[in-house]
Amino acid sequence: MFKSIGFASALIVSSLLVAPFAMAEESQAFVARNEAIHANFEQHEEALAAQAREHDKTQQASTYNPQVENAKHT
Repeated sequence: MFKSIGFASALIVSSLLVAPFAMAEESQAFVARNEAIHANFEQHEEALAAQAREHDKTQQASTYNPQVENAKHT
């Protein structure tokens, strides 16, 4: 009897401790915060992609091309 009461009380206490986290996922503040984090992450990814494209352009512009050099000398 005492064992089952212990299990029941442990279950109740654990559900009370977890309940705020479960309800937080449904709150408007939680949703707004996740959207802001997601938007910030997307902006960061776009900035990194633009930076990589710019780096590729400068690399291509400064790359030595022997065909172009040969055409200049012939």
